[in-house]
Amino acid sequence: MKVHRFVAFAAGGLLFAGFACAQEKKIKRSDLPPAVEKTVAAQSAGATIREFSTEKENGQTLYEVEMTVNGHSKDISMTADGSIVEIEEQVAMDSLSPEVKAGLQAKADKGKILKVESLTKKGKLVAYEAKVEINGKKSEIQVGPDGKPLDHEE
Repeated sequence: MKVHRFVAFAAGGLLFAGFACAQEKKIKRSDLPPAVEKTVAAQSAGATIREFSTEKENGQTLYEVEMTVNGHSKDISMTADGSIVEIEEQVAMDSLSPEVKAGLQAKADKGKILKVESLTKKGKLVAYEAKVEINGKKSEIQVGPDGKPLDHEE
């Protein structure tokens, strides 16, 4: 009996994982609503667009454009009316304030910081996010704009 419950639980977990992954869907530029296309055109001037996707977050459909600008990544999420919700933009480690560098290094501990992005929501810098590798495993860490730990992840 226990084996059957485990198998059902594992199958349910796989089904849920598949559902969670299926929420973000790659789309073509021609699938963008007109207002989103207008924002993309304005924000991507001089950039190379890598891809478009859409996902539901808290019941709201968001559109994302991933691009490369002057050799660094920049991802923009927006609502169907073209309003920008969030911008994740790669920043050079040496461009960060000493406080932010120290905060990221402290959170990374013995891990190697691979990439740092600024997170801007509603036009306001809310955090810095770093991709970190520790013993071959990658994860993400965040600190506030002042380099201090956040009360909650952005």
